[in-house]
Amino acid sequence: MRDVENRETFKMAKGLVIAAPHSGSGKTVFSMGLAAALKARGQRLQIAKGGPGYIDPQFLSAAIDQPCFNLDKWAMGDAQLRARVGAIAMTADFLLIEGMMGLFDGAAGMNGSTADLADTLNLPVLLVVDASGQAQSIAALVHGFATLRDRPKLCGVVATRVGSPRHGDMLADAVREIGVPFYGAVQRSDALAIPSRHLGLVQATEHLSQTALIDAAREAIERDVDVPGLWEAACNVRTTGQVSPLPPLGQRIAVARDSAFSFCYPHVLQDWRRQRVEIEFFSPLANESPSDHCDAVYLPGGYPELHGGPLAAADKFITGLQKAAARRALIYGECGGFMVLGKALIDADGRAHPMSGLLGHVTSFAERKLHLGYRELSPLGGAPWCGTLSGHEFHYSVLIDAGTDTPLFECADASGTDLGKSGGQRGSVMGSYMHIIDHRPI
Repeated sequence: MRDVENRETFKMAKGLVIAAPHSGSGKTVFSMGLAAALKARGQRLQIAKGGPGYIDPQFLSAAIDQPCFNLDKWAMGDAQLRARVGAIAMTADFLLIEGMMGLFDGAAGMNGSTADLADTLNLPVLLVVDASGQAQSIAALVHGFATLRDRPKLCGVVATRVGSPRHGDMLADAVREIGVPFYGAVQRSDALAIPSRHLGLVQATEHLSQTALIDAAREAIERDVDVPGLWEAACNVRTTGQVSPLPPLGQRIAVARDSAFSFCYPHVLQDWRRQRVEIEFFSPLANESPSDHCDAVYLPGGYPELHGGPLAAADKFITGLQKAAARRALIYGECGGFMVLGKALIDADGRAHPMSGLLGHVTSFAERKLHLGYRELSPLGGAPWCGTLSGHEFHYSVLIDAGTDTPLFECADASGTDLGKSGGQRGSVMGSYMHIIDHRPI
């Protein structure tokens, strides 16, 4: 099964993109199981998630016990995307990429979709179809996805939530009649379900039976899916260029990490480490403070709205942030981290919890409104970035008091529509609801 082609500068990994007609088709659990099955066969795996997002990658990461990287066609662009794939796949035999939403769902004009990503990387797509409630009609659905565009290549189909072996045979016969390979029928099982909450799936660290889920997914794939066939269907990963890394916030960065601050892209930390930045983790929920030796503090997004009381009571954490600000360390918070930098956070029950007060805004999870989409960000000074940043916004909390701090970004959506100013900055403290994915250097 191993690709034995070697080159002096790069040994090519094989690559495959996992896609679906729509969200909720079971592609995350399928990708977990396939990754675990390949690892069990002795393959060196790298796993990635197409598009923005933090929660699915946590489950994919847990399946092989190593980081899951995000690959975002819209946010990274062609050259940066290919370079990042090369950096990820350098030490792998196989690169497995789980797509986002439906195969052709993206920003304006399918830009940034899973199909767009697979086309840019010249990798085949395996379509994972939720077969519940259908039999031979699967052929019409698959035919549409296979023929809508010439590229990317649809290499085959796997059905999920299959009711019985007989149901699986009917699906396989229908798909093969239209000339598309059928690689397996994964039987329906309660053991393959993941609970959800307001931003999607619960975090992998909160899934009490995470190991059991991974084992169940691997066993289902090994039982129901032609794993060697999928290996043969994959294509060599071909990449060019060098990564243009995101500039670091400082040279010694304290990064908040726990279930309230878990939305941090691995490629961001990787970029910083490649620039010889020292990174130290600390847990606000454990009432830990950032190191006194750091010259920057990064508060990623997460679920602070679920932990308002403990965060408000974390006196060492709050005092540590205030001391860092007093010595002019750069403090940057995005989304959940931005909420904690404000004066107060109002939880779902309407209770107000005092936060750090380093910025003047107040956020509320009691008054909810969905904010979702790609964002193009132009820094308004005081930040460590040059040029335009690409990112995304995904939250339900709202600003009920914007405060009077200087805005941090000028924002536009994926189609270029001006969204006005966002975030705040005061001295060396800055933040916004936007998650930064990558940059476009001047």
